[in-house]
Amino acid sequence: MGTLSLSPWAVLGLALALVGLWAPCVVSMQPNFIVILADDVGWGDLGANWAETKETPHLDQLAAEGTRFVDFHSAASTCSPSRASLLTGRLGVRNGVTHNFAITSLGGLPLNETTLAEVLREAGYSTGAIGKWHLGHHGRHHPNSRGFDYYFGIPYSHDMGCTDTPGYNLPPCPPCPRHGTGAREARKDCYTEIALPLFENVTIIQQPVELGSLATRYADEASRFIQRASDSGRPYFLYVALAHMHVPLTPPLPPAPGRGIYGASLREMDALVGRIKEVADSHGKGNTLLWFAGDNGPWAQKCELAGRLGPFVGAWQRQRGGSSAKQTTWEGGHRVPALVYWPGRVPARRTSHALLSVLDIFPTLVALAGAALPPNRRFDGLDVSPVLFGCSDVGHKVLLHPNSGAAGKVGEIEALRLAQYKVFYTTGGAMACDGSTGPAVQHQPPLIFNLDRDIQEQEPLDVASREYQAVLPAISRAYAQALQDIAADNVSVADYSQDPAAIPCCNVQHVGCRCRGAHGATLDPHVGKRTPRLCL
Repeated sequence: MGTLSLSPWAVLGLALALVGLWAPCVVSMQPNFIVILADDVGWGDLGANWAETKETPHLDQLAAEGTRFVDFHSAASTCSPSRASLLTGRLGVRNGVTHNFAITSLGGLPLNETTLAEVLREAGYSTGAIGKWHLGHHGRHHPNSRGFDYYFGIPYSHDMGCTDTPGYNLPPCPPCPRHGTGAREARKDCYTEIALPLFENVTIIQQPVELGSLATRYADEASRFIQRASDSGRPYFLYVALAHMHVPLTPPLPPAPGRGIYGASLREMDALVGRIKEVADSHGKGNTLLWFAGDNGPWAQKCELAGRLGPFVGAWQRQRGGSSAKQTTWEGGHRVPALVYWPGRVPARRTSHALLSVLDIFPTLVALAGAALPPNRRFDGLDVSPVLFGCSDVGHKVLLHPNSGAAGKVGEIEALRLAQYKVFYTTGGAMACDGSTGPAVQHQPPLIFNLDRDIQEQEPLDVASREYQAVLPAISRAYAQALQDIAADNVSVADYSQDPAAIPCCNVQHVGCRCRGAHGATLDPHVGKRTPRLCL
């Protein structure tokens, strides 16, 4: 048989063709990064995920122009731990953040933990954070001390302080007090005496915040940051942590048919994401990766003000009381919507079933920026850029789910995922709309669900079944190895001590910490230089 002979030009052409095939999997220059984290959004709150949802045309378009990840998970089922894991690539048992910080917290994300912003800034990026922080606001825990050149937002959840025009909440919360008002009774679940602050860098520019205009302000500040970074010629990292959908802001839109106030707020969030995408496209389409995800599942105790779980209803727990959403380790607590958009790099109209996590954002963006991971620590996240680019659909082999308030010691690992198997060593239900909670129950041997057949987590495998006995050894090994790895790691400890002096307050002489004249001109987007009110 004769041999095939190729000319040098043919060889070169073949090589170029192969390079072209692999080009989406190779990044030759530093891209811009936008990470948008929605608060308490349900997997079923995106129309691209759940056909009954009609309020998210911009997010649905983002899914059509990018890749939708349907097996994507938060790193915890509550606010602070989830955000800490996004910015460190490490679970709370490693980075020290196992539960939420308070308005009186002295500490925050431990200072020896390196944030994604710090790594990217060292790599030459302009870094900005807009929105909810909730990783400590006192002293060096402020975003400006954690790698962000610019910060604009509220240092914690927008229901952790009173306002003059309160947003919707259950129970409804009263407005802030004013001078001359009589003493008021404390309201359960309401911050009745301390006004909600809005920061620009370390300056409180408005207290209390005007919630009705907050979405517009966030969009304006995101646009300005992108414009400034683009003008500078440097790549940028913009982290936008939305107030939506924790509890709805005062919505400027009319209520949507069928979903009322929540639907209007969902449409407002969708429009905000759409505007950020539009601005990013106008300043570098093709060189900007946009990653949208949720921080945890819906807050079920808020009833009609909570999001949709989709099919992830945690039926086994519901039958025994309590919610299977936020604060739990059921799928509804940590399986969240996720979209990635990067024209020319991330395939359009693709759905990925890879098992991914918020934890993966840190190592993936660090790799794409050509930077190195911080030394002397272990990471729970993976560089999943091959999955983003469509070159692979393989994610985590094992994914750990920490206790997040519903049952067990917070932060400890008592649930995990191995392939299609969901494993519980402890179960429990958070507070449901009807006020019920599910008691904590320990399981030895563990409960095991096959999510391929039982996405609703309704019927665990029979312990005596062949399938259970076949998978249990692999699960036990994976669990033991994970705990050993954590025990051998360089683990941080967060300071959860509290002091009323740590409460952000622009005017301690005024009831409720009210800034006189804080409304209006100081936040006028047409005013180039703003008048600072008070620096911390």
